[in-house]
Amino acid sequence: MNIVDRFIKYTTFDTQSAEDAGKTPSTDKQLVFAKYLKEELEEIGLSEVEMDEHGYIYATLPANTKEEVPTIGFIAHYDTSPDFSGKNVKARIVENYDGGDIILDAEAGIITSPTRFPELKAHVGEDIIVTDGHTLLGADDKAGIAEIVQAMVYLQEHPEIKHGKIRVAFNPDEEIGLGAHLFDVEKFGCEWAYTMDGGEIGEIEYECFNAAAAKVEIKGASVHTGYAKDKMINAGRIATEFTSLIPFNELPETTEGYEGFYHLLGIEGSCESAKMSFLIRDHDRKKFDDRKDFILDIAQQLNEKYGEGVVSVTINDQYFNMREKVEPVIHVIDLVINAMADLGISPKVKAIRGGTDGAQLSFKGLPCPNIFAGGLNFHGPHEFLPIPNLQKAMETVVKISELVGRFND
Repeated sequence: MNIVDRFIKYTTFDTQSAEDAGKTPSTDKQLVFAKYLKEELEEIGLSEVEMDEHGYIYATLPANTKEEVPTIGFIAHYDTSPDFSGKNVKARIVENYDGGDIILDAEAGIITSPTRFPELKAHVGEDIIVTDGHTLLGADDKAGIAEIVQAMVYLQEHPEIKHGKIRVAFNPDEEIGLGAHLFDVEKFGCEWAYTMDGGEIGEIEYECFNAAAAKVEIKGASVHTGYAKDKMINAGRIATEFTSLIPFNELPETTEGYEGFYHLLGIEGSCESAKMSFLIRDHDRKKFDDRKDFILDIAQQLNEKYGEGVVSVTINDQYFNMREKVEPVIHVIDLVINAMADLGISPKVKAIRGGTDGAQLSFKGLPCPNIFAGGLNFHGPHEFLPIPNLQKAMETVVKISELVGRFND
């Protein structure tokens, strides 16, 4: 099976994760794909293939060199985002993209346009995998899985490429920040690893956000509107007041680069009660802590206005900036840059405006920067995957494995 067919096959599995499920994986349908992956890894000839009760899959490509070289790993997640449907994905290939609008569903008027998504312009003349406009594609991160699996196939088919022991792992629930929580670093047994979970070709990322999730609950008091003066506490309205106190220039849609933000992830409510969930993000640790304090300060301000205990906030840290764990072993980044240079890829070292499982894994003792997987416009119907990106990411895995095989030369 070639890499394109492999990826498209993967997209037919609905693996959407779910917030606040209280179990791992968060959705049972993820295990359907996990079992398929486990069987596939066995079929392509990997050893030590196992899947634990939580859907974490581990496997090994044994070394084919007598040299003592580091054991490295490649990791990808198989869940897709809760933000948009991943059910009944209908992937199709736009051949030799001409630079114009891509009509996903003519009847529904769903169009992916380079006017709105200028990143398309970099892929004129290429074959591009798109959706039908009604689901996400799932390149985040099924592209990463396809690249790792295909690289393992390639290395077995080309024994002249000498490499050390390579471990691969696939996990659930990355999209809800829980992908690395039950990852067994000791069992994985690598000196370092890479997540194949980035975007555009050439991206290398070892800086990410510090991240937290905030849950806001508001207790109102419902009173007949004709007798509400000085009695009613309208929770729904207070929720909107809460959001109005967050600076407009500190939102995802108004920030870029190293600028942090607050993101209103969800809101629901009535006069009697309301709930909101926020994401808090910043690359700088002190600014990150200040942002958490700011959310608490808003709650205090509203409680002083409406009564103690009306607004309550719970904040949980999700992951931290992996830079402090990767910089001491910067050779793991140099290795990727050298691999890309050998493949004619221009490396783009950048900070992630998000996070990967690698951030948490780095703090669990496994330095784990992130490499491009090739997809763009994740988490929505305009997601697309240029096939050359997919191929080059696979070749990058192969080349890194080859360079590690010569690590002591």
